Amino acid sequence: MSSNPVAETVASLLPRAQAELAELVAFKSVADFTQFPRSESEAAANWIADALRVEGFTDVALLDTPDGTQSVYGYLPGPEGAKTVLLYAHYDVQPPLDEAGWTTPPFELTERDGRWYGRGAADCKGGVIMHLLALRALKANGGVPVNIKVICEGSEEQGTGGLERYAEEHPELLEADTIVIGDAGNFRVGLPTVTTTLRGMTLVRVRIDTLAGNLHSGSFGGAAPDALAALIRVLDSLRTEDGSTTVDGLDATGKWDGLEYAEEQFRADAKVLDGVGLIGNGSVADRVWARPAVTVLGIDCPPVVGATPSVHANARALISLRVPPGVDAAEATKLLQAHLEAHTPWGARVSTEQIGQGQPFRADATSPAYQAMADAMAVAYPGETMQYAGEGGSIPLCNTLAALYPQAEILLIGLSEPEAQIHALNESVSPRELEQLSVAEALFLRNYAAS
Repeated sequence: MSSNPVAETVASLLPRAQAELAELVAFKSVADFTQFPRSESEAAANWIADALRVEGFTDVALLDTPDGTQSVYGYLPGPEGAKTVLLYAHYDVQPPLDEAGWTTPPFELTERDGRWYGRGAADCKGGVIMHLLALRALKANGGVPVNIKVICEGSEEQGTGGLERYAEEHPELLEADTIVIGDAGNFRVGLPTVTTTLRGMTLVRVRIDTLAGNLHSGSFGGAAPDALAALIRVLDSLRTEDGSTTVDGLDATGKWDGLEYAEEQFRADAKVLDGVGLIGNGSVADRVWARPAVTVLGIDCPPVVGATPSVHANARALISLRVPPGVDAAEATKLLQAHLEAHTPWGARVSTEQIGQGQPFRADATSPAYQAMADAMAVAYPGETMQYAGEGGSIPLCNTLAALYPQAEILLIGLSEPEAQIHALNESVSPRELEQLSVAEALFLRNYAAS
């Protein structure tokens, strides 16, 4: 990174940032209060509120959102007549999964092999620290040149929509000229990237019934319709021979026209086993950023251990469908439900239920804010040019903000590059990424103020 006062300040603050991230990671702030204490999430929210107050934020508040969680809001006034920028992150995290599978404790930030390990280190408690670092660097070098609003969500990982509904009920609260979502990531470490598209998602539960009750497979097998076998056929109908997702009436031919994703790199990022092929056709970027993708998340059926020789009377599954930009998630849900019903064999009774949905998102990458970010990233990442990438996952709040504030420019950056292994065992963050992205965000705010 070329020497400049902002970069020098961020570098000097990195030890403090590590200590603060360790404090924040220590909170077991999983917003599923059937598994983790509500007090852990509340403590994390209060930590962030206190940090904002120390930085001079006014109107700091813990917002009680409709899903029973808290989001943290703060406002830092800038010069008179300045533009307003909203900085977003979330402090809730995914469950640690199998804690025994972690090399070091998931809620204890641990430095190892040049990275900091811990649940939420990248997704997205590191994003909270990134925002704080950027603002501190500006304060130490002439001041923050824009009005800053910060919102830290408490239930993003649960997808329960609390902040979305709160924003809709209080539309003036998060209004801004530009919104920086700190919950994405570079395409790879050291390659500055903004995420310009997000796939939406729908969740559908399907149930198939064929018999009044389970039957002995010796006495009735061969003629009695097996609900589990019917379900397997239905689920198989969602993929073509090469593994491409196919839902009747849903376009699966989208093309990605930005940064490409080499198959070898994808295999390494996804940790595909040797000899196992990728599924689908077209480029990897087409498949993961521009096309629908179906995943069977779970099946209710007897486990192998303890199974009896029975023809099954009913079976059900939970299906996720990722919806590409340009496709309405509600329409995709209808098509998926119709497909499941149409492909159920043997006249079996089938029922479907939608249990969750989020719309896809596409940003306007031609806006002035994107040029301000490109110039900032060129300084923060010497020798590199800002790239545009898609994201296969969903951030439903983006669509809510885009609908509420259609004139606002929305940029997605963050610390969740592939090596971070977010949502998986041994999540980590690159301190170098944290440093460079904090510099980029600080310089962006300065550039944007002058644009």
